[in-house]
Amino acid sequence: MNFRIISALVMRYIFLYTRTPMRLVELVFWPMVDLLIWGYLTIYIKENTTGAFPAMISFLLGAMILWDVVFRAQQGVAVSFLEDVWTRNLLNIFVAPVRISEYLTATFAVGILRICVTVVIMCVVALLLYQFNVLVIGWPLMPFLANLLISGWALGMISTALILRWGQAAESLAWAVPFFIQPISAVFYPVGSIRPVWLQNVALAMPTTHVFEGMREVMQKGTFNWQSFSNACLLNLVFMAIAGWIFMSMLSLTKKRGLLTKFATQ
Repeated sequence: MNFRIISALVMRYIFLYTRTPMRLVELVFWPMVDLLIWGYLTIYIKENTTGAFPAMISFLLGAMILWDVVFRAQQGVAVSFLEDVWTRNLLNIFVAPVRISEYLTATFAVGILRICVTVVIMCVVALLLYQFNVLVIGWPLMPFLANLLISGWALGMISTALILRWGQAAESLAWAVPFFIQPISAVFYPVGSIRPVWLQNVALAMPTTHVFEGMREVMQKGTFNWQSFSNACLLNLVFMAIAGWIFMSMLSLTKKRGLLTKFATQ
C-alpha cells in the first residue's frame, strides 16, 4: 500500500469537514442527544431507586459511549463513500491508481478521527454533568475498544456493499445497519436477558456482544474476562473476512454490469 495515497485521501475527507462546518454538527449533535437522554434517565432512576445505583449508571453511560465507537467507525467507512457519491468524486477515486485496500484504509482512518472527536466530547460532558469517568474501566478498555473499531469497520464495508448493490435508494443503510444488531449485542443489558432464548445464540455470534459482556464484568468485578476478549477477536476476524468478501463481490458486480458510472453520476 502507498501511504501517500492513503494520507491524501484522508486529507480530502478532513477538508470536507473543515470547509463545511455544518458537517461537524453531525459528529456532535446526535451523540450529545443520546448522552443527555441516558444521563437524565440515570438521574431519574437514582432518585427513585435504592441500592447499587453506581454500577447501573456506569453500565448505561459506559455502554452508550462505547456503542458510539462502533457507530462512528462504521460511519467512517459508509459516509466517506457517500461523500464521494454526493460530491461526484466516486469515478475519480476508481479511475485514479488507488487500490481498494488503500481506499478502505483511508476510510478506516477517517473512522478513527471521527471517534476521537466524538468520544472525547462525550467523555468530557459525562464527567461534568454526571460525574462519570469512562477511564475508570482502566487498561482493559483499550483491547475492547480495538475490537469495537474492527466491528464498526466490518459493518461499514457491509453498508457500503449494500449501497453499491441497490444504489442511492439504499443510502439510509449507512445509518441503519449498526442498529440492526444493537438489540442483540447486549449493549445495555446482559445477554441472558435477551428473549426468546434462541436469540441468545444469535447474540453470542456477534463480536460486539462479547465486548459489552466483558466491559460489564470489568466494571462490576474489576476482572478482565479473557474468554470474552478471545471470542470477540476470533469473531471479528470472521466478520472482517465476510465483510471484505461481500464488499469485493458487490464492487465487482457493479463494475461488471457497468452500474458504477451510472451510480456515480446520478
